[in-house]
Amino acid sequence: MAGSGAAAGAPAGREGVNGADCIRIAQARDAACVAGIVEAAYRPYVARIGKQPGPMLDDYDALVAAECVWVLVQGGAIAGIIVLLETEAGLLLDNVAVRPELHGRGIGRALIGFAEAEARRRGHVAIRLYTHVLMTENIALYAHLGFAETGRVTEKGFNRVYMEKDLRLQISRR
Repeated sequence: MAGSGAAAGAPAGREGVNGADCIRIAQARDAACVAGIVEAAYRPYVARIGKQPGPMLDDYDALVAAECVWVLVQGGAIAGIIVLLETEAGLLLDNVAVRPELHGRGIGRALIGFAEAEARRRGHVAIRLYTHVLMTENIALYAHLGFAETGRVTEKGFNRVYMEKDLRLQISRR
C-alpha cells in the first residue's frame, strides 16, 4: 500500500446519498462484514477468471485500520464498501463491492460518486481504478460513468484494465 487512505481532517461521512443512511469510514468492528461483502460480491467471478479475484485476497483488518475503507450504510446495515488508496499516481479506487442481493439499486454508483467527491476533496484532478479484463460488465459500467481505459497490464498474476476519470470534466452520467 502506497499510503494512508484518509487525509487529515477527512469527513466522518456523508448522509443521504442515494437512499443511504450514510457513507462513513469503516471501523474495526466492520472489517469482518466488509470482508464478507467482498467475498459474496466477487464469488461469481472465480469460475470466470479461474481463481479468486484480487479483492478476495486483501487484508480488510489492515485496510480498515489504515482508514482506506468506506462503507455505505442503509437501514442500519452495511450495504456496500469502497476501498480508496493514495498512490504516487493519485487516488486509486481499489475496490467497490455491494451485497449481491442489493445489486441494481444504485449503491455501487453512489459509492463511486462518493469516491469522485473524495478525490476532489483531496485535491486530485482524476481518479483511477482497475478491473480484471474478464469483468466486462464492470468495464462497460465504468465507461458509462465517464472512465476511459488507459492501459492493460498483467499484474500480480491478473490481467487488468486500468481506467481513469478526469474530474475536471465534471462528467456525470448517473
